[in-house]
Amino acid sequence: MFPQLACSTLRSRALRILALGERMESFTDERDFRRFSRRSLLKLMPVVLVGAFAIPRLRDSLLEKGLAFSDWASSKWFRAGHPAPTYPDSELAPLTQFPLNSYDVDDPEIDLGSWTLKVSGEVQRPGEYTLAQIQELPKVRQNTRHICVEGWDVIGRFGGARISEFLKLVGADRRARFLYFECADDYYESLDMATAMHPQSLLCYEMYDQPLTRGHGAPLRLSLPTKIGYKSAKYLTSLRVTNVLARKGYWEDQGYSSFYGL
Repeated sequence: MFPQLACSTLRSRALRILALGERMESFTDERDFRRFSRRSLLKLMPVVLVGAFAIPRLRDSLLEKGLAFSDWASSKWFRAGHPAPTYPDSELAPLTQFPLNSYDVDDPEIDLGSWTLKVSGEVQRPGEYTLAQIQELPKVRQNTRHICVEGWDVIGRFGGARISEFLKLVGADRRARFLYFECADDYYESLDMATAMHPQSLLCYEMYDQPLTRGHGAPLRLSLPTKIGYKSAKYLTSLRVTNVLARKGYWEDQGYSSFYGL
């Protein structure tokens, strides 16, 4: 019964489209065209869009352009000084209940004693920076919510240096558009400069007032309470300040949003 109704509905819509098409072909002057109402044209739009999404080549292009527009619009609405919510200690989830949720492995076996963060690109002082140098910057501790694209969220306590302070240390050109990060587990991620300069965006080396564990990204990860969880890359090994991205991010290059603000 239901397939028959569906076929009947499709046939009815097809006949309506044909009829509208015949009317458009019969227009002889601008006055006739104006009589073809805006409402009639709007009625065609859902059918046109459904038809476009039925064609893989057009569908992929429409999805890509739609996501790009969404990211562009989100970046324009982003309020650089507007804080994400913070929470009292009483609302913290225990560290043992904070999911590891690693990209590949929970421990890429970094040599913590010799680890450095390699900095390059549009900076005055490129080079390799130790964890001790990062820890010399003013420390920020904040209780914020980590939201995963998989549907779970958890309130945790994070500590570290503001990315903006580190960019000042290395003499970064703040007119550059992006920061690009690579990680010891082959994950990679990017940030727009406005997000990087947000006062709650951290180069995080502590959770719950203790040094990061290996499973949570030791020795250094991102903590970005204004962004979806997959932007908070772990096991950082390099940072590049740039105007051009060859790659946006591991998930972004598979079709996920590159901005994804919260």
